Amino acid sequence: MGYKYIRTYTGKEFYPMDPQPKAIDIRDIAHALSLVCRGNGHVNRFFSVAQHCINCALEAEARGYSTRVIMACLLHDASEAYMSDVPRPFKQFLGEYMKQEESLLELIYSKFLGSTLTEEEQKLLKQIDDDLLYFDLRELLNEPQDKPEPEIHIEINYEFTPFIEVEQKYLELYEKWRLL
Repeated sequence: MGYKYIRTYTGKEFYPMDPQPKAIDIRDIAHALSLVCRGNGHVNRFFSVAQHCINCALEAEARGYSTRVIMACLLHDASEAYMSDVPRPFKQFLGEYMKQEESLLELIYSKFLGSTLTEEEQKLLKQIDDDLLYFDLRELLNEPQDKPEPEIHIEINYEFTPFIEVEQKYLELYEKWRLL
């Protein structure tokens, strides 16, 4: 007998092949992402996906972007709370995974933002994600970058932070910027 659902932190049954909005809970997202390590764990110190999302959201706020873009930045990796992370170099070869991930992320955006992202919002989000990836790769993997250092407007703290503090910060920022 195969499992058909994931039991979430808050006790919900989440069906990955048939996700329902009522099963998506910001507390599950904040908790799971605070425990998922960036870079599939191949980093020189623990740094969670939630920390990366928080930094993206803070950078969007510092750039003066709309609350929708700020929230999209906070939520842009939320599907990983349910599907796990797959590193970019491998993910590009997983067509069905990418399709499911995109569908789940659209559901998450619709639930928390009221609709999916516009092309312009997606563009702004991708730029921030890529800009912060530059620093994540350099600081967490000591990987030299072959492009100019992007300008960012926040101070990134790569010091270890206990997951419960990261989870609380994620939820605080969600409440600060929540739209629905």
